Amino acid sequence: MAMIMTPHINADAQDFAKTVLMPGDPLRSKFIAENYLENARLVNNIRGIQGYTGTYKGTKVSVMASGMGMPSIGIYSYELYNTFGVENIMRIGSTGAMQEHVKVRDIVIGMGACTNSNYVSQFGLSGHYAPIASYPMMKVAIEQAEKLNARYHVGNILSSDTFYSDDDKATPNWQKMGVLCVEMEAAALYMNAARCGKNALAIMTVSDHLVTGEVTTAEERQNSFTQMMEIALNTAVELDK
Repeated sequence: MAMIMTPHINADAQDFAKTVLMPGDPLRSKFIAENYLENARLVNNIRGIQGYTGTYKGTKVSVMASGMGMPSIGIYSYELYNTFGVENIMRIGSTGAMQEHVKVRDIVIGMGACTNSNYVSQFGLSGHYAPIASYPMMKVAIEQAEKLNARYHVGNILSSDTFYSDDDKATPNWQKMGVLCVEMEAAALYMNAARCGKNALAIMTVSDHLVTGEVTTAEERQNSFTQMMEIALNTAVELDK
């Protein structure tokens, strides 16, 4: 096999599966590889961004961290789509609920991703672009959530460039538009997928609540969001059929 090296990934040409699960946290990648994948092997570890490939229910699946924020997932998804032949990327991670009916530990499937980022400007569009998930992936993920009896929500999410915002009106304004939750990666992933002619979906577990103030611990976010992981893994299996 030919070794391919981009600035951020060093792997053999065939090291990655058609579908890659992409948590933000490298330790979450390691957890999934060790607890769900058979014969998992480390295929990338540049800058500690751990990527593994193994099998799940007989299907080749990869999992690699994205790091935090749209610039980071923008880099890794671009290289996976364009250099390593990846077709489907599923962001799996944590999110903060913005609506009272969305509870901590619920699953949110991002149908669309609003953003306060300027990421889209690079594409030279003359209007406002609406980043959306790939419908076939989303349809399968919803089916898998139903099979697991998960409490889930499908709708618009917010991908924010700021974790600590100086604008105290930002959250209420997004809330009144029905945005379900806030995270920091999906919009860039959706835009890269559209530009590359590939597929993307964000499946997230609510880790904290901007209305009630309820939070989960870092350890819980790393290890206990297993229902989200299983939805994504089962979706990967279905996409391979």
